[in-house]
Amino acid sequence: MTRKRELILAVYTPTALLAFAQGLLLATLPLYAAGFDVGYTVISLAVSAVAIGSLATDLPAGFVLHRVGLRNAMVVGTALVALSTLILGLPERIDVVIALRLLAGIGTTLWGLSRHAYIAQAVPRESRGRSIAVFGGINRIGAFGGPAVGGVIGSSISLEASFVIAGVMGLLALAAALRFIPADLQLETTTNPSGLSRWQVARIAVRTHYRDLIAAGTAQVFAQMIRQGRQLLIPLIGVTELGLDAAQVGLVMTISAVLDMSMFVPAGFLMDRFGRKFAAVPSFAIMAIGVAMLPLVTTYVGLVLAAALIGFGNGLGSGTMMTLGADLAPPGATGEFLGIWRLIGDLGQVGGPMAVGVLATLFGLNGSAYALAGVGLLASLTLLFLVKETHHLEPAAA
Repeated sequence: MTRKRELILAVYTPTALLAFAQGLLLATLPLYAAGFDVGYTVISLAVSAVAIGSLATDLPAGFVLHRVGLRNAMVVGTALVALSTLILGLPERIDVVIALRLLAGIGTTLWGLSRHAYIAQAVPRESRGRSIAVFGGINRIGAFGGPAVGGVIGSSISLEASFVIAGVMGLLALAAALRFIPADLQLETTTNPSGLSRWQVARIAVRTHYRDLIAAGTAQVFAQMIRQGRQLLIPLIGVTELGLDAAQVGLVMTISAVLDMSMFVPAGFLMDRFGRKFAAVPSFAIMAIGVAMLPLVTTYVGLVLAAALIGFGNGLGSGTMMTLGADLAPPGATGEFLGIWRLIGDLGQVGGPMAVGVLATLFGLNGSAYALAGVGLLASLTLLFLVKETHHLEPAAA
């Protein structure tokens, strides 16, 4: 099997199935959790349990990858997501639902980290950006189409039916993984003359690149804040400032999402042709400009233009942080290092929405938009001035 065909069948196909399956739950899981007659805090916990499970598993997964191998980690991770989703509609207690979503988070980390490590060691640096940017595009497509389909299934059949369909898609992803992931797929076993352990190699890499890790981690937190903030600000400004209805706001968000998910191919090309920062730096800067436009819009067309600019900027950053982590990963400790890298990104993903709420409370709707625009600009400047270009940077070695 050629490397390109192996990527498509063993990695991209299961990713597409899992992304769309999880997209189905975006519209139905909150409603299902609310049916247990619990408060908003518990509902939020049920929705965010996947992110919590993923965050808690990042570092242990880096160790597990070496112990069980890439193929086994991919298969086990996919199976956990599929099975925990398939039976999601059976429990009669909300705590069991939360536990199942935590298991899905663990599976998501095992699958996501193992595929990231596979790309890092199997794909040449000169084409790595394009290979990883595809993941961003696949996840964006799933998030775009999944909620609409999930909503139709939930309203026309039942909320539980969306879980069954999502679980079946997960099982199809598992079948693809079992069929097409090479049986001998393993992490590289590069050793060093000093006889250091894999975690020692990873620690050396972290110390070597600690400025890049801190700077890129800070940029990821900032990026997550502006990405989460746009989902809140665009609808609120459309409704409260322009008097739009739900259908008009939905069309604005759809236009933004279409531009967002269409940019992963150019993003990968830019990263591989000109460097990782050539895509990442303008991505956050463009998003900042678009968010800063939101308080100034006075017409429907103006809101569409601002939202389209934000979507364009976000899409331009597709896969940039994953590619940066793969570039920095040291031979002999790829899984461990990428576990640390994933932890940094997940901290931003979990903490970002909380920061958005604080900004909106402190500064109001328009003030929070300007504050978030400043955050996006900080992300861009941090990457521009504090993070090395890794396109031709040799990875750390012990």
